[in-house]
Amino acid sequence: MTVIRQMTYQTVGRRAATVETMTFDRLRELNDGGTQRADFHVLAVVDAGHGSVTVDFLRHPLQERSAVWVAPGAVHRWDDIAGVAGHVVLFVPTAPVTHATRELVASPDLVAHWSIPDADWPFVDTARNHLLLEASAPPGDISTELPEILLSALIARLRPPHAEARSINPVFRLFRSSVEAHFREHHDAGYYARTLGYAPRTLSRAVQQVTGRSAKAYIVDRIVLEAKRLLAHDRLTAAACAITLGFPDASNFSVFFRKATGMRPGAWQATVTVE
Repeated sequence: MTVIRQMTYQTVGRRAATVETMTFDRLRELNDGGTQRADFHVLAVVDAGHGSVTVDFLRHPLQERSAVWVAPGAVHRWDDIAGVAGHVVLFVPTAPVTHATRELVASPDLVAHWSIPDADWPFVDTARNHLLLEASAPPGDISTELPEILLSALIARLRPPHAEARSINPVFRLFRSSVEAHFREHHDAGYYARTLGYAPRTLSRAVQQVTGRSAKAYIVDRIVLEAKRLLAHDRLTAAACAITLGFPDASNFSVFFRKATGMRPGAWQATVTVE
């Protein structure tokens, strides 16, 4: 059976700090190779080396000048990071101070991994180093605001890919927020079109433009992701998942899950093991 450890944000060394930093060396000391689920954001900048990280059951390669973003609630595991150098920033969802970075952090579908362009690297490196310097200051030396300000600068300099998608289409942005709030009760794209006041065709076009998927497919993918999290992390049965995700019964949920993934819920759950 998979053991997925629930991690809660706990400050170390600075009272009420909302931002903490560590090296990959320190991460290796703390990492037992297990799967985790945190209630805070994990943002990593890789300087050198190769490894991988698994986020919500997808494996991503780590390489020089790349970034990793693990959102709260995502099931994740650090794999083969013995030769990876860089830093990890842990922060609560309310830590960023600018409007743009707060909106970005609140995005329900953050991109887990991307490469940092060479032209951006000097700015990312400088922003990261300034944050590390301030975060290492004695507790009485600074307010909690400086690390939060510098975290916002680092996020802005990293230019996460989801920042572009978020600004592309306001219709999609509203749809995504509505799905995140209501996908457990409402599985029909028509509900979101009616609620948001858009024609179904307008909504579909907006979702297709940003994601390459239909509105219905987007909703299905979000429900499947939550189902996988519940099956893997909470070890829920199909019947319990059906109740949590708004299906009339276990059979209905099982048919939905098998159609989307090619496997029955119980069979998929059995494949999720600690490597």
